[in-house]
Amino acid sequence: MFKRFRKGEIVSAPEFMVVGLGNPDRKYALTRHNSGFLCVDLMAEKRGFKIDRLKFKSLTARTEIAGRGVLVLKPSTYMNNSGIAVREAASFYKIKPENIIVIFDDVSLDVGKMRIRRKGTDGGHNGIKSIIYHLQSDAFPRIKIGVGKKPDEEYDLADWVLSRFTEDEQKALVPVFENAADAVELIIDGKIDEAMNKFNS
Repeated sequence: MFKRFRKGEIVSAPEFMVVGLGNPDRKYALTRHNSGFLCVDLMAEKRGFKIDRLKFKSLTARTEIAGRGVLVLKPSTYMNNSGIAVREAASFYKIKPENIIVIFDDVSLDVGKMRIRRKGTDGGHNGIKSIIYHLQSDAFPRIKIGVGKKPDEEYDLADWVLSRFTEDEQKALVPVFENAADAVELIIDGKIDEAMNKFNS
């Protein structure tokens, strides 16, 4: 039985990691690129734990999902170096890539959509590129949160992903984040195919 040392948290070594990607500065809080952070924050609120322990160049929490020990990670390394934090934590707890679930923004999906993948390339996302590089593997499941396409071809991609969600978009994201939290539970429970069938849009 897991020993709890704070509400929602456990002592036993985690078997899984859930990584939300984003940038740590307050000015980035509600930007499209911080969808991973926003998602795991909502997951923490829903499950009653806090992601506030500084470790592995990240804010972390230890919890239990689907009966398994889980480390939740918000890297503080900035997006382009996310892999440094993920590698440190994975190495410390000997967590294999297949047990690392990464949640991040995807400009190819509309706001209100999400997509689950078992593994794959970085797709041009610098945070995923860094994780693949530092883990030397692309075999980790990921949940892509739709943040919408650029308004036009001339719009700079970096400016777009660092732009803030509108109020309507923020409302549309809430059920997506809730679905992502449910998908995480299914994936940890060994039911990634079920998660993909249920939530891919």
